[in-house]
Amino acid sequence: MRYAVLAVTVAVMSFPGTTADAARQSCRHASAPAPKRVRFDSPRRVVDLTKPLTAVVRTSCGNFRIALAAKRAPLTVNSFAFLAKMGFYDGLTFHRAVPGFVIQGGDPRGNGTGGPGYGITEAPPPDLAYEKGIVGMAKSVSQAPGRSGSQFFIVLADAKLPPEYALLGRISAGMNVVQRIGRLGTANEQPRQTVLIETIAIRQR
Repeated sequence: MRYAVLAVTVAVMSFPGTTADAARQSCRHASAPAPKRVRFDSPRRVVDLTKPLTAVVRTSCGNFRIALAAKRAPLTVNSFAFLAKMGFYDGLTFHRAVPGFVIQGGDPRGNGTGGPGYGITEAPPPDLAYEKGIVGMAKSVSQAPGRSGSQFFIVLADAKLPPEYALLGRISAGMNVVQRIGRLGTANEQPRQTVLIETIAIRQR
């Protein structure tokens, strides 16, 4: 079962001197990791959802921050924070990159079919618009709106998506890094090189 944000496939071609080449050159080399075999029964409560939360994402292409939507999506944010604090995301990849649309990562199998061993359901806010910088949770076509596991996506440009994908937050710093990863995308929606998620740290004020 593949977890993905559905859209028309974007064909991408690369030529010497293009922005895709520049993006590739600005990312550190990383080897493709082996599939990760870690499973949980359910997420534990690990954060105070009444206080501002930020996820600091360190990758082989640079770092960015996500302002987590704790008040609007408490179940989704707590699950993500739980997985981050357990080290689940460390050493995973961004396995999907579609320039001008989304990047997607957080799959322990690295091919879009894996998850943490459990799922949660939290319908997205009714007024949610999937604008540039929004971070949501991927799901399969057959799953209910708001269903999520571990895979998350970041919107690269305003997108007209159906209101089916759980909200996680919004990029608060490092959107240039996110776009850099996006520019590595190819016609088969896979990045030209391995983009490693080194760590995700949860910061709370």
